[in-house]
Amino acid sequence: MNRVLMQGDEACAEGAIAAGCNFFAGYPITPATEIAEVMAHRLPQQDGVFIQMEDEIASMAAVIGAAVGGARAMTATSGPGFSLMQENIGYAAMAEIPCVIANVQRLGPSTGRPTSPAQGDVMQARWGTHGDHPIIVLCPSSVRESFDLTVKAFEFSERYRTPVILLLDEIIGHMREGVELPADKTTLNVKREQTLVPPEWYKPFENLATDVPPLIPFGEGYRYHITGLHHDERGYPTDKVDEVEAWTARVYSKIKQALSEVLLYEENGIKQADTLVVAYGISARSARHAVEMARNRGRRVGFLKLQTLWPFPEEVIEQAAERIHRIIVPEMNLGQLALEVERVAGRRKVRRVNRADGEVIKPEQILSAIEGMR
Repeated sequence: MNRVLMQGDEACAEGAIAAGCNFFAGYPITPATEIAEVMAHRLPQQDGVFIQMEDEIASMAAVIGAAVGGARAMTATSGPGFSLMQENIGYAAMAEIPCVIANVQRLGPSTGRPTSPAQGDVMQARWGTHGDHPIIVLCPSSVRESFDLTVKAFEFSERYRTPVILLLDEIIGHMREGVELPADKTTLNVKREQTLVPPEWYKPFENLATDVPPLIPFGEGYRYHITGLHHDERGYPTDKVDEVEAWTARVYSKIKQALSEVLLYEENGIKQADTLVVAYGISARSARHAVEMARNRGRRVGFLKLQTLWPFPEEVIEQAAERIHRIIVPEMNLGQLALEVERVAGRRKVRRVNRADGEVIKPEQILSAIEGMR
C-alpha cells in the first residue's frame, strides 16, 4: 500500500486508472476539472486516450463511441454539464453501453455558486433522462471512498452493461486526506464476457438467463446494429410490443438480480437504537460526528451511511424502520433522498435536516434534530 496525500477528484481519477480506464473525454468545469487534469496527465502514461471535447454533449457521445469500441471509458462534469449529458446517458442506457460518469456536485440551479458544495443532483442522477430504465449511482464520503467507489463504478458498469454515475460533491472533490492506495497497477479484473457463437449468430441484446448479453467491441468481426430506438435482440428498431416489453423487463431484471452486490452501505449501532441517522456524501461526515455526540449524551442512535443511492436500498430502510422510532435525514438540498426514506418508512417517522445555501450541514444541526425528536 502507498500512503499519499490527495484530493477526492485526484483519487477518483486514480481509481479510474486502477480500474483499467483507458479513455476519457470531457470538458473543464468547476469543481470537476481536477479529474480531467489528472486523466490528461496519467492516461498517456498508460497508453490511454484523453480528449478535451467542445462541450459535455460531445464528451458523452465520445465516451459512448469509445466504449462500443472496447475501451473502458469515463467522463467527469458538474451540474450544468451533467444536464447537457442527459440525452446521451439515456442513449447509453438504451443501448446498454458500459461507461462511468462522475458528477462533482455544486450549488445550483444554473451557474449557481460553482465553488460551493451541494447534493442537489440526487434525483437528477436517477430521473434526469426521459423514459423508464434503471441506473446505478454511487456516492463517496471520503477521499479513499472516491478511489474505491470509482473502481466499483467501472466494475458494475462492465459487469451489468450499464452507465454508472458517481456523485461526489465539491467538498469531497477538493478536500485532501492521507490515503493508502493499492500498490497494484490494476485493481479490477472484471472483463467483458465473450460470446461462443459465430458472428452470424451473435445477438447483442439477446434475452439470456443472466439478463446481460455479451457486448463484443466493434472491429472484432461481429457486425451489429446500435440505436436509441427500441430494438429487437439483434439491435434493429422494433414496434413490436412483446420485444419492447422483453427489453424493459430484462434491463430492470439484471439490476434487480444484482442488488446484493450493487447495494453498498455501512451501518453502525442500528439494532440497539431508537433513532437512526441516514446520510451520504459530505453530510455523512457531519452525521457521524453528531451520532457520536448524541451517544455520549446517552442517546441510542444508529447510523446508516449510504454509498449506493440508486437503486435505493429500500429493504435496508424498511427493516430498520420496523424497530426505529425516528429517522433523521441530513442532506445538502431541500429533501431529495428524504423523499425515498419517507416513502419506505412513512413521513411521520422522518425528520429532515436540510441546507441549500452552499454551506455544509454542521453536526450541531443534526444533533439538535436528534434531541428534538422525543
